[in-house]
Amino acid sequence: MVSEFVSSEGLIRDAEKSRIKLSFEESERPLAIQIFGHDVASMRQAAELAEEANPDLIDLNFGCPVRKVVRKGAGAALLKELPRMIEMTAAVVSATRLPVTVKTRTGWDAAHQPIVEVAEQLQDVGIAAIAIHGRTAVQLYGGQADWRLIGEVRNNPRMHIPVYGNGDITNALVAKERLDQTGVDGLMIGRAAVGNPWIFREIRSYLQSGYIPPQPAIEERIAVLRQHFGRLTRYAGERRALLEFRKFYSGYFKGLPDMKPFRMRLVTAKSTGEVEEVLGEIRRTRDVRRET
Repeated sequence: MVSEFVSSEGLIRDAEKSRIKLSFEESERPLAIQIFGHDVASMRQAAELAEEANPDLIDLNFGCPVRKVVRKGAGAALLKELPRMIEMTAAVVSATRLPVTVKTRTGWDAAHQPIVEVAEQLQDVGIAAIAIHGRTAVQLYGGQADWRLIGEVRNNPRMHIPVYGNGDITNALVAKERLDQTGVDGLMIGRAAVGNPWIFREIRSYLQSGYIPPQPAIEERIAVLRQHFGRLTRYAGERRALLEFRKFYSGYFKGLPDMKPFRMRLVTAKSTGEVEEVLGEIRRTRDVRRET
């Protein structure tokens, strides 16, 4: 598990929004707290503060391409400042007793993708593992992830730390194909798990036995959705949870027919009670369909 990424400056200023991102449950271990920033000294201090939360790893985000992060010189912007990236990584490694990992991209743009050399340099200053998203920063999340370069990093004879691949892992078949293609030590999955936590179960089953479990029944979908929504409400409050959860409904009900009217009502719900009312209707509707 990896935390939401946490601003180094926010942690140093003791901003509540940043501090709350350090909280986690024991069941989530092994867990990495991911930090981002542009200033070397601030990142070092942020790593020390993150360590106090007692995670298992400190992860450095050198891959986020979002404009508000990049314009501050953080995230994927450091792919244009490679000496600073290496200096920052070395500083964090020396500041914490915890293993330090890095998440990054293949490069800034198609003409500048030095990930093979960069991975070596990051390894040389002491990181414990690296995860590579197979896109450039300029690509954002468009186009297709380039796993060729991820494979080059993994198969570089100088690399002796784990290398994880990320990008477009949408199902169990693709997961196995990418593992076989590149030999990476593992996969990182982000967007494909939004509203679909079962993807991990499916991939694990397929890799172990060649069997892909059936899609979850409506009862399980609703039960997990309720658990997820309840935890988000406790974490962020009802109002924020209602807004943030809008991005999850499509995933939870993906593949089920005639769900659009219910999704529209869920994303416009004004209270937890309204959400529960709609979920109850979905369950009753599906029960009736089974009976007929």
